[in-house]
Formats: sequence, C-alpha cells, structure tokens
Amino acid sequence: MIKKILVAIMVAIPMLVSAQTVKIGLVDVNAIISVMPATAQAQQKLNEAQAKYEKEYTALQDELKKQYEELQNMKEDELPAIRERKMTAFQESSQKLQVFEQQIMQDMQRMQQELMAPITQQIKNAVESVGKEGNYTLIQDNNPQMTFYYSAPAEDITQLVKTKLGL
Repeated sequence: MIKKILVAIMVAIPMLVSAQTVKIGLVDVNAIISVMPATAQAQQKLNEAQAKYEKEYTALQDELKKQYEELQNMKEDELPAIRERKMTAFQESSQKLQVFEQQIMQDMQRMQQELMAPITQQIKNAVESVGKEGNYTLIQDNNPQMTFYYSAPAEDITQLVKTKLGL
C-alpha cells in the first residue's frame, strides 16, 4: 500500500513541477477587420462587382418581363407555332435568369472569400506573433455570441493585435 502511494507521489511531482500557468487572450477579430484599410478596398471591389451583376440581372428581368407581356397580349387565334416559340423563349429566359442568379451568389461568395483571405491571414499572423511574444497558452475570438463565460485571467489583446498590424 505504501509503495502505491509513493509511486503515485513520484508520478504526480513531475506533473506539478512542469505545470504551466495558463494565459488566455481574447481578440475581437471583427473590430480589427472593420478598421483595416484592406477591408474597405475589398468591400469596394465587392460593391462594384455587385453593381455590375445587378445591372445585368435587371436587363435580363426586363427581357423576361417583355416576353411575358408579349405572351399575355397574344391574341386567342394566334398560330400554334408562334405561340409555342414565344412560350419556349419565355421559359428559356426564365431558366437563364435563375441560373444567372445562382451564379451571381456563388461568384460573390467566392470573391468575398478570395478578397478576405489575405486580410484574415494577416490578422492570424499578428495574433500568433502577439501570442508568442506574450506567452499566451490560448487566444480565441472575443465573440460575445460564442463566449459564454470568462474570468479575470483572460486578457483582451485586441489593441495589441491592432498595434502589431499598424492600426
């Protein structure tokens, strides 16, 4: 019995000696992103692309509306081949509009990811640098919706990261 206690103590002592103080940092990534000049440039590019897409989308909608009005204004005794051609053209335009709408959403999402990737990488590098310099054990995003509780040992390092980024 005494041997087991001694063995347990011998195993526990190195663990206690090597135990490190946990140092937690919190960083408000959204606050940093919002003040970075690159974010404003990325947002401007996104707005320009969106405006071009909206212009083209509106043109397609106008074309579809015109075809719809032609169908509505068609006489009852219109030849079947003409009616069928106009109906087919309307359906094709409608499908093209739906496909274009999906492409717009995909392109805008892809473009946003591409434009934001270097910005988030810059922030990640700055956070890692601050973490190493400050000997932090853990740094996490200070998102109020994701953080349920934190106590005094946690430190807000947002300003340190902003300084590291030159903001």
